[in-house]
Amino acid sequence: MTSDREPVEHVLRALTPRVLGTLVRRHGDFARCEDAVQEALIDAAGAWSRDGVPEHPLGWLTTVAARRYVDLVRSDAARERREHALFDAVPRDELLAPPPDAEPARDDLLELLFLCCHPALTAPSQMALTLRAVAGLTTTEIAAAFLVPDKTMGQRISRAKQRLLEAGARFELPADRERALAVVLHVLYLLFNEGYSASAGPRLRRPDLTGQALRLTRELHHRLPDSGETTGLLALMLLTEARGAARTDADGMLVPLAEQDRTRWDRAAIAEGTELVTRSLAAHPVGPYQVQAAIAAVHSEAATAEDTDWPQVLALYDVLERLAPSSVTALNRAVALGEVRGPRAALDVLAELERGALAGHHRLFAVRAHLLERAGDLAAAGEAFREAARLAGNVAEQRFLLRRAARCASAEDFSGST
Repeated sequence: MTSDREPVEHVLRALTPRVLGTLVRRHGDFARCEDAVQEALIDAAGAWSRDGVPEHPLGWLTTVAARRYVDLVRSDAARERREHALFDAVPRDELLAPPPDAEPARDDLLELLFLCCHPALTAPSQMALTLRAVAGLTTTEIAAAFLVPDKTMGQRISRAKQRLLEAGARFELPADRERALAVVLHVLYLLFNEGYSASAGPRLRRPDLTGQALRLTRELHHRLPDSGETTGLLALMLLTEARGAARTDADGMLVPLAEQDRTRWDRAAIAEGTELVTRSLAAHPVGPYQVQAAIAAVHSEAATAEDTDWPQVLALYDVLERLAPSSVTALNRAVALGEVRGPRAALDVLAELERGALAGHHRLFAVRAHLLERAGDLAAAGEAFREAARLAGNVAEQRFLLRRAARCASAEDFSGST
């Protein structure tokens, strides 16, 4: 039954933001529109699992969501006399007009994205609401991306929707887009990262999310071609996603960068990304996404892992730490430091990170395990790999980390026997 339902779930996830965008554009009522879409998704999941995906799934889902929206409005109107009079005077069919199939096709996702990044919201709420509405991520997935409990994230999203209503937010691109752009870019960055390394579930990657992040970033770059950081983010996504096919083997096992078959990398995407970041760095002030894209370009230029210019990578991470210091940047820099100055130097940096935001995070233990293994401390490396696997939410990562732990144990046994 799971194999039958899985394609339905994929179709619904892909259509959800488009249906939500259409409803919000028509009615301007974000909270009710999202509730209506969620109810339509429940209907679709049951009907499509039983009868199969319809010939026009977008029209089907939009029609049902529109009906649910009207039902929600009328239900609320029954409790509020003024709204009751307003909506009861309008025939139900007119409220649904124009019919979804008759309406010209258009993509409302970018407008929806800027609506979720409304200045009335705090930056964390903007990001959370966008990941929920545009990307269709669950509350659990968003909470994992922010390293906060599910309940905290659920409350944040609910408050954000209420604040949009109170602020009278409108479904349109803002006049001053630059103010919202930084948050929009960060949301797209988070969306791409969740797709590239899923925080939970059986699969390492979610191409539906990386594809959507790339498409939205391309559209944003098209509309704002003079934004250096938008160009940098698009370049970063292209250069990173170019390695996607080589990140897993035939069994779905994670393949680390150093062991990937580089002939499987998408050279067209690498060429496009490299050209974009080169042009952006020459024409605009340097920003964090441009620097990250430059780091990805250095990796892409290396024919083999041994050819990687690690001193240049480390220097770029030094620049990135000055521009946008974060615990994740510090962790990635530690990996580069280990390649340039040896694993012990990097382990000293990790000791400081253990007291920060990444304390107890599986990526910190995974990097520690990698460095300990390189330093020859196989027992400690195996223990760190096992702890990283225990903390990881993604099944593919868990399998990889446990295999690495077993390799350390095997090597330690062999060393002891000799």
